[in-house]
Amino acid sequence: MKDIYIIGNGVIAKALAVALTLNGKKVTIIRGSVDQQPVSTESIEVETENGVLQAELKISTLNHHDSLDGIILLATKSFGNEALAEKLRFKTNESPIVFLQNGLDVEKPFLEYGFENLYRCVLFTTSQSLTGNRVRFKPVAASPVGTISGSSSMLEYIIEEINTSIFGFRAEEDIRTVIWKKVISNCVFNSICPLLEIDNGVFYRDSSAMALATEVVKECLVVAKGIGVNLGLDEMLENILLLSKMSDGQLISTYQDILNNRETEIETLNFAVAAASKNASLPSTLLLGKLVKMKADLHFEAAKES
Repeated sequence: MKDIYIIGNGVIAKALAVALTLNGKKVTIIRGSVDQQPVSTESIEVETENGVLQAELKISTLNHHDSLDGIILLATKSFGNEALAEKLRFKTNESPIVFLQNGLDVEKPFLEYGFENLYRCVLFTTSQSLTGNRVRFKPVAASPVGTISGSSSMLEYIIEEINTSIFGFRAEEDIRTVIWKKVISNCVFNSICPLLEIDNGVFYRDSSAMALATEVVKECLVVAKGIGVNLGLDEMLENILLLSKMSDGQLISTYQDILNNRETEIETLNFAVAAASKNASLPSTLLLGKLVKMKADLHFEAAKES
């Protein structure tokens, strides 16, 4: 049995680490943005619909590892991928890397550095940090994983190793289409919810919020179609309403990041879709992205001054 390394120490990393540990896997959480920290063991609790799960997890940093021989699950924010690819380029050998991140082309820095065995996961979960090392986690469906650079046999092996009854994964042949479907949903939730300072349930509760979501979806679908990804409007809107209802009361990750003075992933969402457009106009999508970035910057500045 190979080791499993989860790079990142956020909600998804903690929930996944607990699920894998309780499934008998040898798991290490590696902090992605800090180094030179002592190795420690922390008790992590995960609230689920079926009760609270708990496991003792090893927490480390990259400087303690000359090589990462096993499966690497990347659960950091995608804006740090350029620096992380540089740190990992001589540590991974042929170990597969699975990106558990939001956004378009998050794997690009790793491709540019010549990494092989790259796989992309689209998370179908909702989660929220509570207090200390306690998180809330709710799976919506098994999260699909597809190949960016690698073999189908390696993909099958990865799924076999990381799939659990708590946090499910499945193999997906057409991961590109799934990525776009999730990115478009993220452009809605990760921009409108933070600006309204409200939870994910707003779209099925409020018709005006859903009308704005529809504008964003229509704009993004034009861009997706222009690069060969065909998604239906009705399908996308039904998916947003379903996600909104299932995650009623949950705060989207971007809003959590703003509240905690952390950098957001809006660059790989609204801005990335706008960058992928050729002749398409995205006034609502781009404006919402700009406002989220402005809100995050202003909130950060206010926190520094207080």
